[in-house]
Amino acid sequence: MKATIDLDVGRKTFASGLLPELIAALHRSCPGDLVAVVGDEESIGPDLETWCRFTGNPLLEATVENGRTRWVFRLGTVAVPAEDDRPVGSRLWLYTNFDCNLHCDYCCVRSSPTAPRRELGLARIQRITREAAELGVKEIFVTGGEPFLLEDIGEILLACAAAAPTTVLTNGMLFAGRRAESLRALPPDRIVLQVSLDSPTSDRHDLHRGPGTWARARAGIQHARAHGFRVRLAATVSTDADAEEFRQFLDEERIAAEDRVIRRIALRGAAGEGVAVTRSDLVPEVTITTDGVYWHPVGAEDADLLVTRDIFPLSESFAAVRRAFDREVAHSNKLARIFNCA
Repeated sequence: MKATIDLDVGRKTFASGLLPELIAALHRSCPGDLVAVVGDEESIGPDLETWCRFTGNPLLEATVENGRTRWVFRLGTVAVPAEDDRPVGSRLWLYTNFDCNLHCDYCCVRSSPTAPRRELGLARIQRITREAAELGVKEIFVTGGEPFLLEDIGEILLACAAAAPTTVLTNGMLFAGRRAESLRALPPDRIVLQVSLDSPTSDRHDLHRGPGTWARARAGIQHARAHGFRVRLAATVSTDADAEEFRQFLDEERIAAEDRVIRRIALRGAAGEGVAVTRSDLVPEVTITTDGVYWHPVGAEDADLLVTRDIFPLSESFAAVRRAFDREVAHSNKLARIFNCA
């Protein structure tokens, strides 16, 4: 992970001069900057993690190379869009697969044409959706990879839609042949297609996703609408200026507010830059992949967001996410109280 400031502390620890160097680095930084601490004493890790929690500077990763440890923390909080006030478990995310027809350079789960499929599978999805309906799940989101690469995507989406209203995240480029037939067989009143479109023109979109992809996504949007589907447009942007430009485009296109998703690039997966988000920044949204249950879809292959490898029974995996959330809240409350003076 690339940092704004790299701080080589040698053999220093908190007992021998590390703290003043950290404070000096903070004075040279701006909110949101990433600070890397490289040292020879692996034992400072627990103390550094505690210091990060006390100071509100989230620790993002720790790696070891050539016998030296490198920790990266973020200075302060970042602006993460507020989530609706909904119970944990009311929304369920399913990663049907991780292979994709595109190789987007900021994909948070490193999907690409060469990525292993790691398929969740129809049988498991059918069980998940049955148990999800019993647990009162209100919405299901199907993502990948590119879900429409799967031959049985039609059956998968029918199972999901039977359990709850379902949104499918797609690049919109595969609505032809047998996939078009699968699309026509789906209930448009129960399924929303969320198509990725990163900019008003092809320049920025194609830069990240590949030549010609903007035009093909636009064609896919029109195809889906022609078959009666509600289409939500989702842009992944680098800057506030890019976001505002896309909002103006959506205004001109007369896209309703509920059919707009504008998000910043997350510093996860394949992304070389973006907003560094940690578990404490994110309200949990139960996310299931073939490898287990994760805290949030933005880090659905990252160890720090893995909650449990046991998917079933679904009631227990949901409970595991709620327990993890309760621990995060309790820890935040404890830090908030610890400096009371009266």
